Formats: sequence, structure tokens, C-alpha cells
Amino acid sequence: MIAIASETIEQQANRLLEKSIIYYQQKPVGTVAAADSEREALNYDQCFIRDFIPAALVFLIQGKTDIVDNFLLETVGLQKKKRRVDCYEPPTGLMPASFKVESSENGQYLHADFGDKAIGRVTPIDSCLWWIILLRVYTKATGDRELAHSDNFQEALAFILEICLGPQFEMTPTLLVPDGACMIDRPMGLSGHPLEIQSLFYIALRAAREMLVRNTEGEVLIDKINNRLGSLVYHLRDYYWLDLKKLNQIHRYQSEQFGESVVNKFNIYPESIPYWLTEWMPDRGGYLAGNLGPGKMDFRFFSLGNLVSIMGSLTTEEQSLDILKLIEQRWSDLIGQMPMKLCYPAISGLEWRIVTGCDPKNTPWSYHNGGSWPVLLWTMMAACQKMGREDLGDRAMAIAELRLAQDDWAEYYDGKNGRLIGKSSRKFQTWTVAGWLLAKLLRENPHCLDWVCFEADTEAIACNI
Repeated sequence: MIAIASETIEQQANRLLEKSIIYYQQKPVGTVAAADSEREALNYDQCFIRDFIPAALVFLIQGKTDIVDNFLLETVGLQKKKRRVDCYEPPTGLMPASFKVESSENGQYLHADFGDKAIGRVTPIDSCLWWIILLRVYTKATGDRELAHSDNFQEALAFILEICLGPQFEMTPTLLVPDGACMIDRPMGLSGHPLEIQSLFYIALRAAREMLVRNTEGEVLIDKINNRLGSLVYHLRDYYWLDLKKLNQIHRYQSEQFGESVVNKFNIYPESIPYWLTEWMPDRGGYLAGNLGPGKMDFRFFSLGNLVSIMGSLTTEEQSLDILKLIEQRWSDLIGQMPMKLCYPAISGLEWRIVTGCDPKNTPWSYHNGGSWPVLLWTMMAACQKMGREDLGDRAMAIAELRLAQDDWAEYYDGKNGRLIGKSSRKFQTWTVAGWLLAKLLRENPHCLDWVCFEADTEAIACNI
């Protein structure tokens, strides 16, 4: 008898991704978060906007555009549905965190979650930002601008921009959000101006500018975008940037200064520099800090925000290369046995109790608190390819491939080195599957990198500082 060859990791990934597809009225509209039959579904049987992004890009590269088209159309309809959270009606521009296909006597319908049913009632601010980014990717992949230029989609863009660019109680160009408003959707001390939201905000503004029709209303929004982009890029590149030179400056800061020309504009106290950072910061390399506010700087390294900043050219070319240098220099900490750490380092002890509220899922080196997330492989690969450091992306992929299939495509990993499958991790996590598959496809199809990356911005109006 002729032995049947075992299934390759790529074949398995494609099979699992195909199996995860959700159908609504006989049309593919998204993918379930996970297909772990051994655990209670909770909300893992829903389609999350942020989770669907890598899967959508895989489908587009493979030429399966209909599912992305349907997803965009259905989520536009969900955006405009009225919903209430404890007697309060949130603004129209929000996109849902997730949706699920439900059935009734009248047929199927989509039930959306805007945070009103989520654990902790988390508001998904990143959903609308990822949605704009996906619309741009779809347009570049298909060459079809009709969808984005339709009245419904122009209105949806305007709704989102109204929320993001509207008046606020702020003197900075960054987007103010509550804790848990992004991929880290449980309390982790991210309230204020977390890097992940700012990097997504920057790319979403650039994507929206490309998608807006340049009529009277569109030009008004484009002017607002350009004015915000100029201020935003200056603010993040200058005030969020950390390297050994900047660390020395902060170490010697004078505090309690008053006036427009002070160096320590946010009154950061030198004593707030954590001990671990003085030992951990390499001689060469740097990164964007996790958060910044009055008298506060979050010195933790957040992978997604830094990698997306490279992809969107939010960081300068030198800064982008320095981020990858830092990842290379601190490989065992950030990559370890499963790429890659969502944030570093983990918080523990009394700080963990205060910041997370004693969250049993976010214990040190687990889940969002220093856990390792394979889905980040695709952003790692995209950032490395963009900066000509494919060697780092290939190295990370080789590590992941040793375990992903045998570990049933786990959601996340625990431990300082990522050696343990996450204690509450789901099997057959769709964005783990899609994240690995997308990284592989981007490596094999470098021309598709243009769909998810941006060159340096030349259109935004420079900020007059």
C-alpha cells in the first residue's frame, strides 16, 4: 500500500481557517474566534473585528474577496444600529467588538456586541480603527474603489472620524481612551493614551484620507486629518521615544517646571524610571513607550504598538530600525520559545493587585500580562520585511513552526520564555492560525506588503511647534 502523506502545517492552517468561516444567509461574513469543542464557547463563537483582520488579509491574498466584501457590508449595517448600555446610548460611529449569527422565527439576524455584553463592559475603540484599515487593504487588493466611495461607506467613515477628531478635554493630539479599549481588553493600566491605540489611530487616519471622496465634505475631513496627523506624528516620535540617550535625559530631568520652553513638558519624575529598564535598555536600539500622560510614563514595551508604528511609518526610518535592533538584542525576553511577548515586563506583586484588580487571568507572565501571542507573527514579519530585516522575521517563524501545530494552535503562551501553553488558552484559535499563515504569505508575496504598510507621509500639514 502507498502511505498517505501526513498533512503539512500549511495545509492544516488552511483547513482550520476554512472551517472557522461563519455564514449568514448562505454568505461567508467572518470567522469564529476559536473552535475549541472542549471548552464552553462564551463569546469565542463570535466574529471579532480585530481577530478577523489577519484572516481577512489571508483571504484577500488567496483571492477570496467575497468574504471580506460581505464582512465590510454587514459591519457597516451594524454600526448604525441603536444600542443601549445601562440606559446610555453610545455614539453611532462605534463599530462592534464582535457579532454573532442568531436565528429567530423570521430567519437569521446578526447580533452585535458593542461592549454591553463583554466582560467588564469594555468599549472596543480599536474596532473602528481596524475597520478603516481593512477597508483600505480591501481597496488596494481588489482595485475596486466603488465600495469605499459608496454613500454608506463614506457616511461610516465620517461617523468614525467625528468620534476620533471631535472636541475633547485634551491638549494633546493623541486619542484618549479607557483601560481595555484595544487588544488588551482587561485592566492592565492602559487608560489614557496607550501606544497601541495611537499607532492604529495614525494608520487609520492615513487610510481614511485615501478612502474619502474629495468632494466638499470629504475635503473638510481631509483637512482635519492632515492637521491632526502633523501634530500626532511629532508628539509620538518625540515624547514617546525611549533609547539610552533619552533615558539619560529623563534621569537628569528637572521637575516642577513651568512655562512653554521647559524640557520636561509632562513633568516626568526621574524616580519613576523602573530599575529593570536601566539594565534592560541596550546600547543600540530603542522603542516607543507604552503610554504618556501628566506626571506618568509607562516604560513597558508593547509589541503590537511598536510593530504597527513601523508598518505605518509613524516612526522614522532610524527609529524603526532601532525597534528591530532592540527586539534582536532582547530576543530571549521578547521572542523566547514562542513569538512574541504582548508586553514586557509583566507586572507583579502589589502593582499587579492594584492595576489589574487581582485579575486571575492576567497573572504575571500570562495572558495580557507578559504572555506570548503567536498572532503577532504577521505584524513582526510585515515590520521586518518593510525594513529589510527579513532574517528576524524568518527566525521568529522558524521558532513558532516547531510548536504551533502540535499545540493545536493555542491562543497564547505563558511563562517568561513562552514555554507553557496558556492556562486558559483556547485551542484552534483562528487568529493564531491566520497570523502564522499571513506571515508566511507576506514572505512569499512581498508585493502584498503595500496593502498593510505605508511609506513616510508627505501630505500631512506640518505642525507648528
